[in-house]
Amino acid sequence: MNIFEHALTAYLGPDNLALIQRYHVGIAGAGGLGSNCAFNLVRSGFKRFTLVDFDRVEISNLNRQFYFLDQVGQYKVEALKNNLLRINPDLEITAHVVRVDTTNVLSLFSSCDIIVEAFDKVEAKTLLVETFLSSEKLLVAASGLAGWGNSDEIKTRKIKESFYLVGDGKRDVAEGHPPLSPRVNIAAAKEADLVLAWVLGKIRCEKGGSLCEKC
Repeated sequence: MNIFEHALTAYLGPDNLALIQRYHVGIAGAGGLGSNCAFNLVRSGFKRFTLVDFDRVEISNLNRQFYFLDQVGQYKVEALKNNLLRINPDLEITAHVVRVDTTNVLSLFSSCDIIVEAFDKVEAKTLLVETFLSSEKLLVAASGLAGWGNSDEIKTRKIKESFYLVGDGKRDVAEGHPPLSPRVNIAAAKEADLVLAWVLGKIRCEKGGSLCEKC
């Protein structure tokens, strides 16, 4: 346990931290949602990650994504891996520079217990959800987080067992509704908070507690 992880035990306790670190999280897309969700998960104690994205960091990403000016031009998953390791140097991260499609979606995320959907394109979102909807993995997706204001409209909804959707469900990126840091970060933090709550619910189930929302 390094000094960062040791400090986390003051907030989470050693049993909760040990439980969190057993879970392998797949981040499908390393843009505004994926990069910000990832750093929230790292700061919550998660340690094992698979990052998947084919894109490079651009200047236009810096208004909302967890990257820096000197990383422009780098592959997002590689830049994100380096940024996350600055928080916890003992992370176990596999970074794939690849576009997700029907030929690789299963193999890329097969070892993950949890998958965070953070794609920009509807087609990619649909592929990921349809592939893992009936699996035992926790799947967290997002829809509707563009623009500014009315952030209380960004909700977390349970669609079915182990599948949750975060967002307002209506304000996707379009003219007059650009992707901006506040609402994107709220949605990313909600995705991370849902993952954390779901995992900590496991320990309450195992101990026979009455606070687990899944029971």
